[in-house]
Amino acid sequence: MKKIGLNEIRETFINFYKSKEHYVEKSASLIPKNDRSLLLINSGMAPLKGYFSGVETPPAKRMTTCQKCIRTGDMDIVGKTSRHGTFFEMLGSFSFGDYFKEESLNWGWELMTKVFELPKDKLWATIFYDDDQAFEIWKKIGMPEERIVRLGKDDNFWEIGLGPCGPCSEIYYDRGEEFGCGSPDCKPGCECDRYVEFWNHVFTQYSKEEDGSYSDLEHPNIDTGMGLERIACIMQDVDSIFDIDTIKYILDGVVEKSGIRYSDGKSETDISIRIITDHLRSMVFMIGDTITPSNEGRGYVLRRIIRRAARHGRILGLREPFLYDLCSRVIEVSGKAYPELENQSDYIKKIIKAEEDKFTQTIDQGSNILDGYIDELKRSKAGILSGEKAFKLYDTYGFPLELTEEILEENGMTVDKEGFEAKMQKQRETARAGRHVGEEAGWEANIDEPQIPATDFIGYTEYQCEAEVLKVIPAGEKLRVYVDRTPFYAEGGGQTGDQGVIHCENFQGEIVDTVKHGLAYCHVVNPISGKLNEGDRVHMEIDILRRNRTARNHTATHLMHRALKDVLGNHVNQAGSMVNDNILRFDFSHFKSMTEDEILRVEKSVNIAIDRFMNVTADVMSMDEAVSSGAVALFDEKYGDQVRVITCGDYSKELCGGTHVSNTGQIGGFKIVSETGVSSGTRRIEAITGSNIVASLSASESLINDVSARLKTNKNAVITRVENLLADNKAFQRELDEFKRQHVGDSFDNLLNNVYEKNGIKLITAAIEGMQIGDLRNLSDDIKEKLPNSIAVLAAVNGNKGNMIVSVSDQLLKEGYNAGKIIKEVLAACDGRGGGKADMAQGGIGSVSKLNSAFELAKELI
Repeated sequence: MKKIGLNEIRETFINFYKSKEHYVEKSASLIPKNDRSLLLINSGMAPLKGYFSGVETPPAKRMTTCQKCIRTGDMDIVGKTSRHGTFFEMLGSFSFGDYFKEESLNWGWELMTKVFELPKDKLWATIFYDDDQAFEIWKKIGMPEERIVRLGKDDNFWEIGLGPCGPCSEIYYDRGEEFGCGSPDCKPGCECDRYVEFWNHVFTQYSKEEDGSYSDLEHPNIDTGMGLERIACIMQDVDSIFDIDTIKYILDGVVEKSGIRYSDGKSETDISIRIITDHLRSMVFMIGDTITPSNEGRGYVLRRIIRRAARHGRILGLREPFLYDLCSRVIEVSGKAYPELENQSDYIKKIIKAEEDKFTQTIDQGSNILDGYIDELKRSKAGILSGEKAFKLYDTYGFPLELTEEILEENGMTVDKEGFEAKMQKQRETARAGRHVGEEAGWEANIDEPQIPATDFIGYTEYQCEAEVLKVIPAGEKLRVYVDRTPFYAEGGGQTGDQGVIHCENFQGEIVDTVKHGLAYCHVVNPISGKLNEGDRVHMEIDILRRNRTARNHTATHLMHRALKDVLGNHVNQAGSMVNDNILRFDFSHFKSMTEDEILRVEKSVNIAIDRFMNVTADVMSMDEAVSSGAVALFDEKYGDQVRVITCGDYSKELCGGTHVSNTGQIGGFKIVSETGVSSGTRRIEAITGSNIVASLSASESLINDVSARLKTNKNAVITRVENLLADNKAFQRELDEFKRQHVGDSFDNLLNNVYEKNGIKLITAAIEGMQIGDLRNLSDDIKEKLPNSIAVLAAVNGNKGNMIVSVSDQLLKEGYNAGKIIKEVLAACDGRGGGKADMAQGGIGSVSKLNSAFELAKELI
């Protein structure tokens, strides 16, 4: 058996299937594309589901990939076992209606025994119990009958709901009797550790129907998956994924950084070292695919991974940020296979460092509070932390629920997850209140669309055409119309769909949107008159002005992408975009807000590119040719063998399927209108071009004219006029502050003459007109200084509204008096709410008319 490194195993697998005429597809992004069922890519075939279902056309009938994957379902046992990790790579070979079982198993045997040189007597195969075809193929290959094991549907039949499914054959490696259970019947399917499954060949030959029956697929498919880390364990003869060459190199870095010795993976510190090692791989690959830490979705998964690793670093004594430094080891061992990691090395480190810094700021305080909760639970002999307290740790101190659970588990406790989720749901509802969903949103996501032939899109060169109506589907007051050919661009790549008109002898309608369903273009039509029928010949024409303005914005987006890289650095990558006829919006990876100078430099670079009047060309070429030419590709896009490359002179070259101008000069001009943050590590620019700049300037000029008219000056003197007004206002404010000081002084003297005293405690209550909350604070401080044993209950009243402050002197604090508790009861008496610390608290008054009752209650309270 060959002993080769993980990187060489990957390369050998890919090259082997390349020699069998398989198209090599690079790993898809960890962010699923057009798949709302997944948060993160978790298997080798997940990015290819569209090919297997027939919704998308694969670049070739034979494909091979090495897909990066994230699975967090078993995160709680990562580090505790030898085989579990949140990040892994899946080697795969696929056939879409081309070859079937015989080729798949024969080539698999050839790779295992002749290329990898695995001992034949160590290999076993399992098959579905009635798959005689697979049994005969294995026998013919040379697998002894006693090493071909028939198993049931739970083990050797792949299906998910309705649709394509089929039997599978799994290949196992025999590690030897010393790993077995001792049973004479021990073989694959046994629960012991002797037999390790490392390669699954799925034969998708059936379709499961709604009545539970199975029908034969016209074109059977092959889907095989081999865990790269698992085959590496076998070929390197190690018992744990943490002993594989590349992963051990990362682990050694953790050991070196912490100064803690690693032994057999069983001690508490060994488990922490393993967790950090695994999580480093996940966080580097996730950030490399433009995922950034946040409190929702995949961003939350990343935040949870980084913070869990940071917490285990503290167990090892690493109290300062360290993950950002160790991530270079991941990039070092994986960068050749995944160049996006090397290209974004600095960016990845900065995102991790920023998240570590945030967590460091809150973890000590949060840990102390959680320790206090745990002590309370121990004293009360309770074992469940309330959901409210767990949510406070999450919301205030950035503790992911799973981290709280983990720490509680170490103390033999659990958390009320239902209570936590109830608090989370309430927060989501509050945050999302007021959002509205468009009437078309419901069917866009999961509509049961009919099978429509692929639409012939001619819109790159034609703006109108005659077409045949293939399908008309009512959708509320609108229609979804499918035709055989169209000039209408369907929404995609961030560009909105075309609008325009459709008509024939008996029908007239307005196309308000164009979207894609698989390979078919769906035109959303607002009927104006008549009825549209399947088979009608229609005339379709796009709104050319809207198309031109959209194309102008789209090409400007490409120019801006290049300018951002030039100004900010090569770590900048597109993280999302939206282009329509009014505005362009561009999300990009960057770790801090842009300075005014950086924004001006980007604007200047784009406008120079526009003024150069560079030709914009669209060329179709192979993916390899595009990459070799320097074209920029997006990590979350899937590309076929043939791709479309948009080139703007010698300035910009990107893969893109959108519509563009033919010369940069047609853009006219470029102006950034805003630069904001979307999430940690992601910024957003909104910009306008061409005639939209003129419209913006006209609106600004109208505003300036209005302001100058109100200020009774001409527009050239507006700034001088405003400066004079500000100076006058400042002088008036000084006079007002002086008046207030005199008023407060008078109020203070009056207050000292109106003190209620009980048992040596002096209570001052007063409602003062025209004061602000800050004035009350100053007044209460003066009272505490003058009267050591005092409580002040002061209200600032402005009409029907008011605020209240309660302050307690230092002497009375020692006796147990608490301003926070007092104000809650006093404000309740006047329909208000408030709170605060023991020495000072404040809140809003609900009913000013009830203040006297509230002051009387304060007397009773002391």
